[in-house]
Amino acid sequence: MLEAVKDKQEILDIMAAIGRQAKAAIRPLATASAERKHAALISMASNIVTSRDKILAANAIDLENARESGVAASFLDRLTLTENRILDMANGIRAIAELRDPVGDIIAEWDRPNGLHIERVRTPLGVIGVIYESRPNVTADAGALCLKAGNAVILRGGSDSLYSSQAIHACLVQGLRDAGLPEHAIQMVPVADRMAVGAMLSGLNGAIDVIVPRGGKSLVARVQNEARVPVFAHLEGLCHVYVDGSADLDMAKAIVVNAKMRRTGVCGSAETLLIDRAGRDRLVPPLVKALQDAGCEVRASEDIRAMVPGLIAATEEDWATEYLDAIMSVKLVDGVAGAIEHIGQWSSGHTEAVIAQDASVAERFFAEIDSAILLHNASTQFADGGEFGMGGEIGIATGKMHARGPVGVEQLTSFKYRVRGTGQVRP
Repeated sequence: MLEAVKDKQEILDIMAAIGRQAKAAIRPLATASAERKHAALISMASNIVTSRDKILAANAIDLENARESGVAASFLDRLTLTENRILDMANGIRAIAELRDPVGDIIAEWDRPNGLHIERVRTPLGVIGVIYESRPNVTADAGALCLKAGNAVILRGGSDSLYSSQAIHACLVQGLRDAGLPEHAIQMVPVADRMAVGAMLSGLNGAIDVIVPRGGKSLVARVQNEARVPVFAHLEGLCHVYVDGSADLDMAKAIVVNAKMRRTGVCGSAETLLIDRAGRDRLVPPLVKALQDAGCEVRASEDIRAMVPGLIAATEEDWATEYLDAIMSVKLVDGVAGAIEHIGQWSSGHTEAVIAQDASVAERFFAEIDSAILLHNASTQFADGGEFGMGGEIGIATGKMHARGPVGVEQLTSFKYRVRGTGQVRP
């Protein structure tokens, strides 16, 4: 339950206790059998299904508070839970449960000339702090993924999803109890004060090993600027779709509309459409019409506005904007080289797609663009750990150290070396 906090010291004391409890859970988690973790996860999924009425009631409170504060429709979509979304959440946990347990996997092994046998073995990271906004399903995804990888996790959801996240968290804790695992393996920060975030970023006296932020640009910027522990950065999803002159038009229309409109509030939603100038007469009018028919506002460069009257003029700010709404900026470029140049200047390094029948265009796109996820003839909305077969993800890491792309079970592990000898000493 949300705790009423009177002063700064009380918040610090609460957070320090959470850190100590998480650290105490590390050893029993690291040595827990795959079977026990599997049992906990299956129980968590079942608890979420049986508690769906409670979760929906809690979500209704969050939604009412959000509506009263006048948030955007895309924000409400991210916050909203339905019975189907709750069932998807449970199925996601079941999928994580069925993944191969990574802890103890031998990544590589070799023998040295002196007879030493060396193994590189997967180990849990330790205690993971997850700071997120608006999406209550992250509570389930993060808790399940961290447990599968043998980690303790401290969850700090946004105040906007507080009641929903608490209801989901209760189901996860019950799953831990049912399997005989420490309840403090998955903890939720019980205070809404932003000071709790600051305490997590400080590392909670060395308890936290890594921070994973999942939210808007301001949250991620704060985490990156203030964290005293390593960060798996999830920057904004400024995603692009490039439609080449060789593209199949029907395929292009289906992919572009899906990439933008399936769910506009997710980080894999495309924000900018780039169209090959060589195919403009064939491609521009039907692609723009398909977006408009789907309810999307189109902001276009001047050459496109000359072809399709009535469109809103795109400004330089549009190329740098993650709308998270039914808005898309559209621009003509000089082939794949022009698309690569535009993406290199404006992309956040998250996800980009190329639609082309010419295989050489796709290969150049893949070779020269350095975003975390690249797709050929497929929607950017596939930028999701579940769609990658990972069961789920904590977020899409756009950095290049340790984890990149969907952060799933394997990305939540480190490794150690085991060296076996027969009495060797070093000369």
